Amino acid sequence: MKTIIPLILFSFFSTFALSQVGINTSNPDNSAILDIESNEKGVLFPRLTTAERDAIINPANGLIIFNTDVDQFQYNINTTGTPVWEAVSATATSTASLGQSTKYSNIDVTTNINNNAAINLPVFGLMEWNDNTTLYTVDNINHTITINETGRYELLVNASIVSANTTARKAPEMYISVNGAQVGSFSSTGYMRRANGHEETTLNLNEVIQVNAGDVISIDILRAGNTGAVNLRSVGSTNFYIEKIL
Repeated sequence: MKTIIPLILFSFFSTFALSQVGINTSNPDNSAILDIESNEKGVLFPRLTTAERDAIINPANGLIIFNTDVDQFQYNINTTGTPVWEAVSATATSTASLGQSTKYSNIDVTTNINNNAAINLPVFGLMEWNDNTTLYTVDNINHTITINETGRYELLVNASIVSANTTARKAPEMYISVNGAQVGSFSSTGYMRRANGHEETTLNLNEVIQVNAGDVISIDILRAGNTGAVNLRSVGSTNFYIEKIL
């Protein structure tokens, strides 16, 4: 009995002591299973090629390696049976602004939007809401919006347009522009035949784009059919919506 009791106590305290590991520290943080301290050295993760990584048998969900083929930290985001290796992003992503949005609509109904050279769609006339004026900064003179936080955003744009003269077969088209460069697809559904009173139509865009803090977004619109003036149809009939989703 004298031998058994110390043995039980030793096992208990050994288990407790091994519940956390501290390297170069005798007081590992209570939230960490492993706490490493150093002011002159780092930590090296296992360095594998893609082929070596893929040869790992049943890699655990959350397993981390450094892929030397692409110089990336990667971790398994799926199951052991069907691993999916995701790169650890080098770009910090804030979650504080997720779901925050802003919506604007037009008050301009006189600007000709059917020009040879693209102009910014005059949609930033009336603010319907803005959840975060620090995140979204609108220039309603130049018709642009500046995004002040890196992330992924969903954009919805609806433009109701109308022919302003008797010229037939006009067809403006529009697209999203970031810092003056086109991003995503054209909206090319704005054909106006001008027969039997067909003088109105709509253009629509729905895109998800990745932007950096400070990027400037505009909706560019230009002529793709015949010349002749085209205007936004009525006040409030054209709108712009953006929401941070990641």
